[in-house]
Amino acid sequence: MYVTMSSENTPVKRSLGGRVFAHSFNWAQRLVIVAGLFALMYFAYKYSLENIIHGSWALGIITFWVVTAYITVPRIHRWLTKIYLPGYYVGRTRTGDGMLGDPINIAVNGSAKDLRAAMLAAGWVETDRATPRNMLRMVKASLFSTSYPGAPGSSQFLFGYKQVYSFQKEERTPRSRHHVRFWKTPADWWLPGGYQTDWLGAVHYDKYIGVGLFNGQIMHKIREHIDDERDLLVADLQKSGQVKSVDTVEHFTSGLHGRGGGGDRIRTDGAMPFINLVASAYSEIPDKHKTRRHLRRRNAKRK
Repeated sequence: MYVTMSSENTPVKRSLGGRVFAHSFNWAQRLVIVAGLFALMYFAYKYSLENIIHGSWALGIITFWVVTAYITVPRIHRWLTKIYLPGYYVGRTRTGDGMLGDPINIAVNGSAKDLRAAMLAAGWVETDRATPRNMLRMVKASLFSTSYPGAPGSSQFLFGYKQVYSFQKEERTPRSRHHVRFWKTPADWWLPGGYQTDWLGAVHYDKYIGVGLFNGQIMHKIREHIDDERDLLVADLQKSGQVKSVDTVEHFTSGLHGRGGGGDRIRTDGAMPFINLVASAYSEIPDKHKTRRHLRRRNAKRK
């Protein structure tokens, strides 16, 4: 039981039975998930060790690595980062494992259509969705050094949701590329210092594909000096003719010398360019993903 105050300031008793049951059920679900995860890890590691002991080194090591890098370590990171990382805006994205990711280093004012039109006019390509088919295509292009301009990338999170848009400029193969993600800022939300913007972005350069330092997963390794990528993106947008003005706030954040979510060193001077877009004549360019869904639905109706 618990007590609240009515409009007449007299105590009113209410039952907590339903809430206690729901809370207990929630914890019961968590315990089942945790128990299942530990059981999976136990049998996977046991299987790996047995293969190594009996001479199947390759199979045992690969199984051990997959379970560790893609199941165990990410889950541990998610649990721990909920404890020691703040839940408010700190100028960094969060990876799918909960780790601090890329620094936010660009701001854009304009509609979603204007942003997309400006990026396409600047010569950047919108990335494809990370479907199994597209991921396999990216792996094939990386292994055989062929081009895949719209190769998908991993998701990062800001304000609790993944990027709305992702664009890139490939350099011959998906192994190396200029890459940017954009998130829509919440309504009536203010940046430190009283600034407002419609979009926040994190831009960097993927120099090659390697192994993440913090999780052991295969991923893109980024170039340390991310300010060069920020300045490149601003210059490309200005050349596109879709920019009204650029207001750069020096020392918007403290200069950062640290590591990203994959363990790569990152360095920035903390400046933040605020890019003000013009209403683009090309803003009616259809979203390719929505167009594909529309075509599939239309074809299904015709059948």
